[in-house]
Amino acid sequence: MKRASAIRQRELFPRPPGLYGFEREAWGQGLRRVAGVDEVGRGPLAGPVVAAAVILDPARRIAGLRDSKLLTEVQRKRLAEEIWAKALAIGLGEADSATIDRINVLEATRLAMREALARLGTPPELVLIDAVRLPGLSYPQRAIIKGDRRSASIAAASIVAKVHRDRLMAEWDRHYPRYGFAEHKGYGTGTHQAALRRYGPCPLHRRSFRGVLGDER
Repeated sequence: MKRASAIRQRELFPRPPGLYGFEREAWGQGLRRVAGVDEVGRGPLAGPVVAAAVILDPARRIAGLRDSKLLTEVQRKRLAEEIWAKALAIGLGEADSATIDRINVLEATRLAMREALARLGTPPELVLIDAVRLPGLSYPQRAIIKGDRRSASIAAASIVAKVHRDRLMAEWDRHYPRYGFAEHKGYGTGTHQAALRRYGPCPLHRRSFRGVLGDER
């Protein structure tokens, strides 16, 4: 059964060769504005979900693009600078903790992704998204499982989103220094959980998430 499922998955999401395979396929069809979309921050106990949309320039390849989780902080920052310098367009979107608590983290992710696309400044001709689909999107879209490891545009979006969110959390750390946001970026580390037990949540915390209010929801 698992083998049949794996074969079906390959049929639904064929993997063109190389990280630029999906982009080359689209560029070969005359689609120049291919936007990769990814998010960061669905799992933390505090802080926003951040999404990025990136349209890479077919004539200006960026070496070293990878899923942001596979890069060091130094590598991410260097690549983010290069992406900002070379991409045709970049858009960022955010959904704060109150929005996450109100509509749930998946819908908040979709909201942030839509905002990122709207802020590109130019309409994409194709949208490649890491696993998520955006119902009602006015552009053609393709959801790619593990897209941040299979598509250059999505990998670039993951890097831009991660660097931006880390910068936001470092800024929030100055407002709420008790929690160590600059270090753990809002994720549920032991240090963060200890601070929550001692001080309780701050306005940046997602109160709908288990453990934030000291319960077992």
